[in-house]
Amino acid sequence: MSVSAIVVMGVSGCGKTTLGALLADRLGWPFEDGDGFHPPQNVEKMRAGTPLTDDDRWPWLDAIAARIAAARGGATGVVIACSALRRAYRDRLRDGHADIRFLHLTGEPGLIMARQAARTGHYMPASLIASQFATLEPPDTEADVIDLDVDIDPPAIVQKAIAALRRRGDIA
Repeated sequence: MSVSAIVVMGVSGCGKTTLGALLADRLGWPFEDGDGFHPPQNVEKMRAGTPLTDDDRWPWLDAIAARIAAARGGATGVVIACSALRRAYRDRLRDGHADIRFLHLTGEPGLIMARQAARTGHYMPASLIASQFATLEPPDTEADVIDLDVDIDPPAIVQKAIAALRRRGDIA
């Protein structure tokens, strides 16, 4: 079965955008950064160091789910970087469809916090990483999720992702 969307998920600073863009390039699919789907008020809250609530996240997730729906039946799938930290968020993106795969980027909190602190020009302050880890519901029992450790270089992670997706029959 081919998938319509691959969602690269994990806490801020784990490498979703970098890996998602590399993966999309390798697959010849479009890439969308989930950050671009946030309404301005969400961005302002995060910039101010205020964690988002579920009520803040629902419209954002619905916009991403609409982009996934638009990919169904298209010539290619889409790769989307989206934190998708809780099961309810992933379920909202799935919307009852089985044609989505999640690549869960994992890593030691210290490594991810250091990466986030080193980022420039991003609205998400490193001070919110602890709240992201607290919100994260690991997708251990979800069959459509592939875990990938981020302690190696991005091209090697993408290679592992492609190999895992091919083994499952998700991509050619």
